[in-house]
Amino acid sequence: EYNVWDRVDPLTLYGAKTVKNEANPKLRMPKHFQEEAKGCSYLVLWLDCDREGENICYEVMENVVPNLKKLPGEQQVWRAKFSSLAPVDLKKAMNSLGSPNENEARSVDARQEIDLKLGCSFTRFQTKYFQGKYGDLDTNLISYGPCQTPTLWFCVKRHDEITSFQPEAYYTVDATIHKGGKDLHLEWQRGQVFDLPVATTFKDIVAEDGAPAKVVEITQKEDRQARPQALNTVAMLKMASTRLGVGPQQAMHMAERLYLGGWLTYPRTETNTYGANFDLRSAVAAQTNHPHWGAYASELLSKGLNRAREGVDMGDHPPITPVRAGTESQVGEGWRLFDMVTRHFLATVSGDCKFMRTRVKFEINEEEFVVSGRKVVDPGFTKIQHSGEMDDIHVPDFTKGEKVPLKSLSIGHHKTRPPPYLSESDLLSLMEKHGIGTDASMATHINNICERNYVTLSEGRRLVPTKLGVGLVHGFQLVDNELVIPRVRGNIENSCTQIANGKAQCEQVVHHVLKIFREKFMYFVKHVDLIDQLFESTFTTLEAAGRPISRCGNCNKYLYVVDRKPVRMFCKNCDRVYKMPQNGQIKLYKELRCPLDNFELVFVANKVGKSYPLCPCCYDDPPFGAKNAAGKHWELEHPIYQKYRPAVLSCIADNCPGTLCLDVDSGPKWQIDCNICMQQLQIFGDKAHKIKVSADFCDDCGSKLLSVTFNKTKSPLPAGEEEKTACLACDELFNSLTTSGTSKGFFRRNPGKGKGKGKGKKGGRKGRSAEDEAEERGRKLAAQGKKR
Repeated sequence: EYNVWDRVDPLTLYGAKTVKNEANPKLRMPKHFQEEAKGCSYLVLWLDCDREGENICYEVMENVVPNLKKLPGEQQVWRAKFSSLAPVDLKKAMNSLGSPNENEARSVDARQEIDLKLGCSFTRFQTKYFQGKYGDLDTNLISYGPCQTPTLWFCVKRHDEITSFQPEAYYTVDATIHKGGKDLHLEWQRGQVFDLPVATTFKDIVAEDGAPAKVVEITQKEDRQARPQALNTVAMLKMASTRLGVGPQQAMHMAERLYLGGWLTYPRTETNTYGANFDLRSAVAAQTNHPHWGAYASELLSKGLNRAREGVDMGDHPPITPVRAGTESQVGEGWRLFDMVTRHFLATVSGDCKFMRTRVKFEINEEEFVVSGRKVVDPGFTKIQHSGEMDDIHVPDFTKGEKVPLKSLSIGHHKTRPPPYLSESDLLSLMEKHGIGTDASMATHINNICERNYVTLSEGRRLVPTKLGVGLVHGFQLVDNELVIPRVRGNIENSCTQIANGKAQCEQVVHHVLKIFREKFMYFVKHVDLIDQLFESTFTTLEAAGRPISRCGNCNKYLYVVDRKPVRMFCKNCDRVYKMPQNGQIKLYKELRCPLDNFELVFVANKVGKSYPLCPCCYDDPPFGAKNAAGKHWELEHPIYQKYRPAVLSCIADNCPGTLCLDVDSGPKWQIDCNICMQQLQIFGDKAHKIKVSADFCDDCGSKLLSVTFNKTKSPLPAGEEEKTACLACDELFNSLTTSGTSKGFFRRNPGKGKGKGKGKKGGRKGRSAEDEAEERGRKLAAQGKKR
């Protein structure tokens, strides 16, 4: 009812009823649950132990509980709480079953309804509005999301800081000495000055009388770098980005596969401290036989584990840890992430890294300079999680009062630099700080702004906003700044948390939030011209971006095609935009017109060889209903396809309801294509001169017969015959000359033993077609005319 964008006012979505549909109807999961529940007395729910998992519990219960045996007075539904698939954790969960949490499930329903209605209303309006005016937006969807848009705002805010940055010159006094066979750069204690004459004065003071650098103080102090905290989801995603060069979305998928494979504990957690009951010794002992870090794990156990640093226990799941040891060949493609997580886990129970810091202070004509170094005393956790940051920095031995001549003295010329673009790690930190998304969804939001062409990923995995991303955020700020700033989303998340904690009613929260954003949406629609003014100076209009190609059926003026994403056609005179297929080149088709609306036909050809004519108006507004046209390249009922892509037989691809149709334009290398999937059949090689789809059907399989005229010199027929009418599926000769372009080969069917797969009625009208009879009548009339 609400899925047809052109026929639904986005404002009505705020009052629409939400319906939950099966994600993959082909799996028929509800029916499966209902059948499995018959004869059962109890239901134990083993879903993920977070709010989303709790929500799925109630979806399962909805289909299972009505079909359970009734046991009055007994609890029949139980909830298992677990954090890993290790046998010890599963047994513990089974021995401590609880009940599902309806409040947490309802909080997810609230967030889903709010996000759905806000996202759909704004996305539909701005997509139709801007794609109907500009031709180089380079995105199929101009989306808005309550989490996605504030995520983009962080990136644009940093972009604005960079573009508005004004570099400023500053100067340093750079002195170098030579000691212990190497040059040492001395750091000026004043740091920097912003006036060149001042820097020159200080340099002259230092250079006066050729004074040496005198050692006035030597200090040594033991320092340490603290071991890391236990690993939660956000920390894991940040480490994967900075250390492995793996994006958050990919890292999350890898972690989920490792969890399902029994290698890691549950990867979605906000807790970064080990609970009092967490068996650290067993977890470390499980790694003692590993070829890479087994010896280190054994050493930890023998010396005794260090107490992990305190963190925050959010009460959801334990931190992410390895469940068992595994080698690269055993773990597979997720090895790098498993290696990183395991080393981090061992580092959390290792000692701190201890090092001796040396600082030598020099005076040159009363100006102070220093040189610093360090030497690692005990590597601690860096022995297993070494990143290079604690390498030794050697400083030669000095004695107090020692004088060392200067090797060089100069003024360093520098300029202040703007901050870098946000990295994925930086963005995750900001999202966590401001409550944008959950540990389960942050990676998705970052991935979305990349896929929508709002940001691009540059060197060092830094996120650089595109002109579309910048224009959208700046435009939203002109209309209503609260639509993009993170504080508003944080308030929505807090409201959902109130529902989860039982302190607020789901219906009240949803009604309140939707009422506010409905008014914001109306204000946005009224003032969208403010964004339009920004876009006019940034993007190209449809007319300038498009090329004339075919005639409009309404005004007979040229339609223009825009080849950039999203591909579309438009009529300037009628002020109408027509959506088009997104895969393929578009050109004029024989200057023919559609018999339904008089639009000139265009020809769509994609990279895999599928090509077909198309009426722009019929594709944009299907004459036989949008539901009937959904998912199809073309409709069999349309007159242009009955003539130029006539149906032959049902598609041979698995689970495809489509129909294979003859491509009348494909000769001499004839092929038939499916009107839904990418299945193609090459027929007769280069042997056929002419192919026509007969009006007759095969008695055995119900497919349309093909009337083929072969080339004289290449005919495979006996005795030099050139014509034959037969079923492509059932005739042994026709079948042997057919191959599949998208699979290993075409099916081989014994004549007379085929299973009906054809379109139309089996055993239909046989004999000559209507076209043949009309042609014969014409010949008779012509003959009679000659006799007269």
